[in-house]
Amino acid sequence: MIEKHASAIWSGSLKEGGGTLTTQSAALSAMPYTFANRFEDGRGTNPEELIGAAHAGCYAMFLSALLSGAGVVPDTIEATSTISLDPTTEGGPTVKKAALKVSVKAPTDAAAIRDFAEKAKAGCPISKLLKAEVTLDLTVL
Repeated sequence: MIEKHASAIWSGSLKEGGGTLTTQSAALSAMPYTFANRFEDGRGTNPEELIGAAHAGCYAMFLSALLSGAGVVPDTIEATSTISLDPTTEGGPTVKKAALKVSVKAPTDAAAIRDFAEKAKAGCPISKLLKAEVTLDLTVL
């Protein structure tokens, strides 16, 4: 099983505090994030943006794999995943949906691309993650 990790450190209150995000590969290293980055127009990253990047990247790779497996090597696949967070949901902010917007240039007909695109939407690991079980291993210091 392949395992990758990222970590977050947060200090202070929700609105005045701040944190950093770091990935195993160091592509993100102590990347700052704040309330303003997430719920307002603050400059910097946030969890939903990172989920969108992961979803778009995973989807594009999975669609490429499906097409290539059928002997169709795509010229380009451009994918954007817009993650919608509703901050007014009772019980706390809730991610409501992930909307994929995809553009594909490949040497095959549009119907075949549509079929593979739908299969990729359902089968990409991050699409599946958005419906996955979440576990917790907690240490209280």
